[in-house]
Amino acid sequence: MKLNKMAQKEQDIILAEDDLDDVLVFEMALKEIDVPVDMRHAQNGNVLFELLEERIPDTLFLDVHMPCKDGISCITEIRKDRKYDRLPVIMYTSSGNEKTVEQAYRNGANLFITKTDTIRQLSTKLKTVFSIDWKNYMHYPPLDHFVIN
Repeated sequence: MKLNKMAQKEQDIILAEDDLDDVLVFEMALKEIDVPVDMRHAQNGNVLFELLEERIPDTLFLDVHMPCKDGISCITEIRKDRKYDRLPVIMYTSSGNEKTVEQAYRNGANLFITKTDTIRQLSTKLKTVFSIDWKNYMHYPPLDHFVIN
């Protein structure tokens, strides 16, 4: 899969994830697809909002289960603030149950990625995310295309 031209310049992303092993896997998957990024890391929902105040990223990857403020609370708060209207939010979590997916969808997430067993599987999913031209097309798929498999 060929990445769009937007993905060829450095992407400013935030990964909101409390598990450092998952952060490392995410970083390795990014290296595998060779997408240049400036990745900031928020270990909980409170830190996420501090980072968002510093600078709105090109893309936010948001874990559902985090301390202080969980991912569903974060996406709900983000979508209530108009300054984040153009921010793509991709849920990144091990909890792919139907209720969690529906909550993320209903509260305004753009896509849903479940954590994978391998770096290669995650790389494939990240290629899909980075192939979307978010600047020109805010992607809100129907529910049956919301989860990237």
